[in-house]
Parts: sequence; C-alpha cells; structure tokens
Amino acid sequence: MTNRLTAAVLALALALPGALAAAPKQLTPANPQPGSLSPGLAVNYAIPNEVRTLYDAQKALEKRALKGDPLVGLSYKDTSEGDPVLTTKFAYKVAAHIKGYIRFDAPGEYKVNFLSNDGVRVNIGGQQVAEYDDIHACEATGWQSVQVPQAGWYEIETLYFQRKGTSCLMMQWQAPGQKASYVPNSAFGH
Repeated sequence: MTNRLTAAVLALALALPGALAAAPKQLTPANPQPGSLSPGLAVNYAIPNEVRTLYDAQKALEKRALKGDPLVGLSYKDTSEGDPVLTTKFAYKVAAHIKGYIRFDAPGEYKVNFLSNDGVRVNIGGQQVAEYDDIHACEATGWQSVQVPQAGWYEIETLYFQRKGTSCLMMQWQAPGQKASYVPNSAFGH
C-alpha cells in the first residue's frame, strides 16, 4: 500500500469510528427447522495425553471420541481446580465436540461472546463466530456481530479443550435493543 493510500485509510478510520469494522456475519437458519428437540447440547469427549491447541483437541476427537452426558447449555462457570470439566468425570486434559441448536426469538443484529478456559472455536448458522486457540484463564473471545435473518433454530457447533487448572465455557448475547446477558439454557436443544 502506498503511503498516500495508507494515510487516506487511516484518516477515514479516525474520522468515521467503526468505518473499517467488519460487517455482521450472516447466519443461516437450520433448514428444515428441527421438530422436537431434547434440552441442551450433545457432546462427545476425548481425554488425550496432552492437549495444548484446538488442533490437538480435533485430532484426539477424531482418534477416539466417546459420547458424553448432554450439556445443559453453555453456562459452565469457572470451576475450582480439580472439579470435573463440563459433564465429564475428568478435571484435566479434556477435548469436547459440542453440537446442537440455538434458538433466536427475533430477527436482527445480535452480538455474541464466549468465555472459555482453555481453547474454543464456535460456529453458528454456518459462520465461525469465535476462536481462542490458547491456554488461558476464563477469558472472553470478544464480541462478534451476527445477523439473524429470521426467528428460529440455528445449528451451533463448538470445539473446546481444557488442559489443566480450572475450566469454564459460557456464552453471552445481546439482542437488538437489549442489554447483554448470558444465554439461558432454554435457548439450546439437540
């Protein structure tokens, strides 16, 4: 990029805050919409010898995934060290593949955010909306704007891992004209 072009882009960014912000990701509703769903989210686990990245988690799950008890939703607050991860009996080195649906009650532009300890990647309605591929304390991935074209169910798929220490996995959203809040467990089904 030339110096003039770089200066022009910088001037535009300073003059119009948010001018260079990414457009909301367009979500695609489930088609067909699911009929009767069980509450929560389905999950498969792997307990690898070592897991430090989402790649490690994916490889462990491909090698040997075991069906776990369903999650109630994405509302797993930061645990104490040694407490089980999600619905497993294990406290350390857990990889999880989580699938199901999330229900949006109205169309519009939402913001979504995830808190995890450790790594997480989330896809909703065919779009990647979060990724934090690192070992860390319970921290946010950062808010992402998504466009929900219609009320209804949207596929959600999450790859998650916890290495050692404590664990958490939570989702927040902000509906149009509303304050941010944690997503209620009732918004998930599988």
